Amino acid sequence: MYVCSCFGVTEAQVKKHADAGACTPRQIASACKAGTDCGGCVRRIQALLGRGDCPRRELLDQRPEPVAASVARQVLSDAA
Repeated sequence: MYVCSCFGVTEAQVKKHADAGACTPRQIASACKAGTDCGGCVRRIQALLGRGDCPRRELLDQRPEPVAASVARQVLSDAA
């Protein structure tokens, strides 16, 4: 079944890109252009991707705090 009629992208293609690591509509768009013309398929792409299934989101939550933020927090705590 077609998800994006503008570029002829099927549900199977979106799932293939998702299995390869694309976990947002923007990443799907980068992989196959789906959602970049009229935008009518973006909600369907979101539904196919699901919510919270992206392993990269877990990695983003685990990334260390930027150095500037940790330095700023230390300066503020020292000033108090």
